[in-house]
This record gives sequence, structure tokens and C-alpha cells, in this order.
Amino acid sequence: MTLFAATRPPRHIAVGPGQRHAIGTYARAYGNRALICTDERMGQDPALRDLVDSLAAAGVASQVYDRTLPEVPMSSVAECMEIARAFGPDLLVGLGGGSCMDLTKVVAVLLAHGGEPHDYYGEFKVPGRVLPVIAVPTTAGTGSEVTPVAVVADPEKTLKVGIASPELIPLVALCDPELTMTCPPGLTAASGSDAMTHAVEAFMAARREPSSDLSYSHVFLGKNAFSDMYALQAIAKISANLETAVKNGSDMKARENMMWASMLAGLAFGVAGTAAAHALQYPVGALTHTAHGLGVACLLPYVMEYNRPSCVPELVQIADAMGLPRTGEDDDARAIAAIDAVEDLFIRVGIPRTIRDLGLADDQLDWAADQAMGAARLVKNNPRALDVAAMGHILHAAQTGARADLRKLPA
Repeated sequence: MTLFAATRPPRHIAVGPGQRHAIGTYARAYGNRALICTDERMGQDPALRDLVDSLAAAGVASQVYDRTLPEVPMSSVAECMEIARAFGPDLLVGLGGGSCMDLTKVVAVLLAHGGEPHDYYGEFKVPGRVLPVIAVPTTAGTGSEVTPVAVVADPEKTLKVGIASPELIPLVALCDPELTMTCPPGLTAASGSDAMTHAVEAFMAARREPSSDLSYSHVFLGKNAFSDMYALQAIAKISANLETAVKNGSDMKARENMMWASMLAGLAFGVAGTAAAHALQYPVGALTHTAHGLGVACLLPYVMEYNRPSCVPELVQIADAMGLPRTGEDDDARAIAAIDAVEDLFIRVGIPRTIRDLGLADDQLDWAADQAMGAARLVKNNPRALDVAAMGHILHAAQTGARADLRKLPA
């Protein structure tokens, strides 16, 4: 195998308890007026006041927008932009989960380049630098603090749509696990399972033929040496800590490890990309109105099973990263054991076992399979070829819980 490695991290990453308090020092290097994008939950949290005070002590004025809605509807974008234009920020702070990060990135684009969100849908549509972004995640899940993607809900589109550009990568990521201590069990489970899905899909992503232009001709480059390193460590940390973080949210060590793992998973998929589980979640999420993390995690074991014939060595490495005991089984059996272990972890933290449990109706499967093929950047990243029929097979197995049925498909 020819060596190829690429990574696009933020300029500064700080991970650990108390790191949020460094925000003033970082902020004053990039501007004097900070718009803070957060949600209602964090708007009532003392951590927001601490952040505002830290900025003020550094001589940075701030304005708070605390009405970010899940999945970032256009109404949130428009409302935040109105406040932003009146305030005139020269940098942005995203405080919260994935939706807060997505809104922050979109507003950073619009303030720098004008227009509407739909002007930037797809890859490489952002023409240049955006306003500086400092990302402060409050969940251990999306990894958005280090990724080149923002996803929004456009009423003119059936599914959520993405803006993908290296220009969206925040300049600073302050990953403070203390901010996740009040994260409720359900959100901890969904966000942590989302991170696991990011790591697994990045590690199992298709590998592209290395070329001198690969790193700047695609936003998602496919599996490579950097993403593999990040993904395997994320898988190991999540498998060892997610259940503890869900069942004992006051366990600081588990919270630290999950914050670290979520960030690593973001670094992995931010350059390698994700694949079929995310492509399928777009229509499944649109139909069931369920959280993104629940959907991708519910789908992941079935996608892993479908991809298994193309990824046995990777699945064996996942089994090793998860610490599964070696019992003398052959590689194919160990690959199946890795999928079993991921599925079992998700079940233990409350992820639904089937998409029927999410509320998907049987007569919606064909539409979902067809729509999933529209996520071209994810479809092309899958390690095993996908078409509408294959998407249908995965969805049917995920609807009925019959994962073993996918082993009957021709390799």
C-alpha cells in the first residue's frame, strides 16, 4: 500500500478540563467583537456567563444569540444574521452541540461573502476565508469543532443539505469536558454514538488512489494514514468510556475520554469522510424527525455488515481497538465479532436496534433508498459499491433487525 496521509486540523486545539477559560486569550488575537452562537439550554448555563466574562477581561466585546434550533432551520440563520449585522462582529464563537457549530460556520460564511446559505451548498463553494471561528463544544459527539462541514435544514429541500469547504474549519477548538458534565444521559448516548459512527465510517472509508492534487480536489479524501490513526484511537476510547459516561455522567475521566475521542473522530472523518450510514440517515431522519446521532448509530451495524466483504482487515483492527479477546477465530469471524460489539455497545446505551423503532414505516423504505443515493459525496466514499438496490437491502435489514440477511448478498 502506498503511503498517503492528509490532515486539516484547526490552527489551535486545546483539550482538557478548564480549557474554555483560555477563550479570551485566543479571541483577542483574531478580533475585538465576538458574536456567540448558542442554544436556549446553554443560554441559561453559568458557563456562558463565564465565557462572556473571559472575553470582556481580554478586551473583547460580545453579543449572544441563544436561540439556535436543532438541525438549523433557515429561521435560525435569518434571525442570527439580523443580530450579527446589527452588532458587527469580527469573530464568532460557537458554544454548544453540532447545531450551534453549524450555525456559527454558516454565519461566518455569510458575513464574509454575503448571499444566502443555498449559494454555498455542496463542496468548495465558499470562495475564500470566512470570519474567524472559535468552537467550544458542549457535547462529545459531532466533532464539528474540527471539521469542514455545516449542515442546515432548508425548507426548499426534502433533506438536510451541507456546505463543505476547508474554509469552514474553525481556527480554534477549545474542548473542555467540564462543559459536558450536565449533558443528560440520552444526549450523551446519542452524541457519543454519533462519534463512534464517525470513527468507524472514516476508518472503513474507501481508499482513493494517491495523487498530488487529491488533498485539494476533494473535501473528503477517503481513508488515509492520518485518519486511520485518529479513528482507531477514537474507537478505543469510545468503546471503553461511552457506557460509563451515559450511566454515570459525573465520572470526569469518562467525560474527558469521550471529549478527546469525539474530537479525534472529527479529525478522522473531517478529512476521510463518512459513508452509507450518513447517506441513509438523511432520508430516515427527515421521515422520522429523530436525532442525527440516533439515526446513524442505529444504521451503522447494518452498514458495517454490508461493507464487511470489502473491509475484513479494517474490521479486525476495529475488534482489536475495542479490546475484544482473541479466541482463535479466523479473520472473517473476528470481523463479525467487531460488528456485534458495536451493535451491543449501542444497545447498552439505549440506541434503538431498528429504524422501525425510530418510527420509519415499511412503505417509506423505497423512497428512503432512492433519496440516500443523492448524497453523492457519501455514496462515493463507501468502500463497497452502492446503488438503489443495495441501499434498499440495508434499509430492509435495518427495518427488520435481520442483519444476517445482508450476508446472503453476492459479494
